[in-house]
Amino acid sequence: MAKWPNVPHCYGWLALDARGVWRMRDEAAQGADAPGDKLSNAALVGFINRNYSADERGCWYFQNGPQRVYVNLEAAPFIARTDPAQGLVLQTGDALGVPEQAWLEDSGALLVRAGTRVAQLDDRDLAQLLQSIELDGQPVKDEALLAWLGGADGRLLLRWQDSEIEIERLMADEAPRRFGFVRRPDRLAQPQPKQ
Repeated sequence: MAKWPNVPHCYGWLALDARGVWRMRDEAAQGADAPGDKLSNAALVGFINRNYSADERGCWYFQNGPQRVYVNLEAAPFIARTDPAQGLVLQTGDALGVPEQAWLEDSGALLVRAGTRVAQLDDRDLAQLLQSIELDGQPVKDEALLAWLGGADGRLLLRWQDSEIEIERLMADEAPRRFGFVRRPDRLAQPQPKQ
């Protein structure tokens, strides 16, 4: 690291989509504000997963030698998928653990927290979890769930493994502030002076 003391941090080139896929955003993708190309190289994806962390601002990045490569988040810092053996698994390959809290966004996205990690559920797994959601002790029907999201009364519960997790309402734009993460660190980046 001492060899490269002035390596600038990298913003805008890497993104995590709402399905937990890492995406490389070249200049054309950045200019068009497009998602970018899926990273499929297993070694590179593994390297990113092992070195993924957050700074004091709540900006997520992966450490690449002396450089931080900041990540644009489509949804949340972690995306969870259901797994028959481990329950919920993050895009990094780590098990999330048993959720302690859950939120349903007005957009229909489900977020869960276990320990200090908050993850949004991959939308492809949402239908499976909806079968485990009850409203006032009864399996929830689509119309009743939409009414609840719209403000109707009722207690919404997620029954997951041997736990009952109460689900709270959440506006989609509230998630970053409430959980302390920045979706677009590239918009916070200041131009760096030329050396």
